[in-house]
Amino acid sequence: MAVTKEAPFQLPEQPLDVDIVAKYFRGLGDATRLRILEALTEGERSVGELVGLIGAPQPKVSSHLACLRWCGFVESRREYRTVYYRVADRRVLKMLQLARSLLEDNAEHVAACRRIDAEA
Repeated sequence: MAVTKEAPFQLPEQPLDVDIVAKYFRGLGDATRLRILEALTEGERSVGELVGLIGAPQPKVSSHLACLRWCGFVESRREYRTVYYRVADRRVLKMLQLARSLLEDNAEHVAACRRIDAEA
């Protein structure tokens, strides 16, 4: 696997498949990024719209959008000075729906888990 020098992360020289999968899920492991994806479920939105919906500062939203775009979760298009984002693959939304479904029985346990917070 070739990793470009512009990559915003580093992996071992010969990463294992599990390393890539773990990094993929870390891309989803941030509440702001998940809120952005949920805001895009109904279609594309501009950065300004996302800032208003999420209530986070524009630089923070843009930084998270860059991460989501780099990892292939969202795509963008420019129309004059406005950049619009949309979910790149509907399977990402299905994965989020599946996660919510799985949490129905375990949400309290996950919320109380200190090992995840400490990344033990």
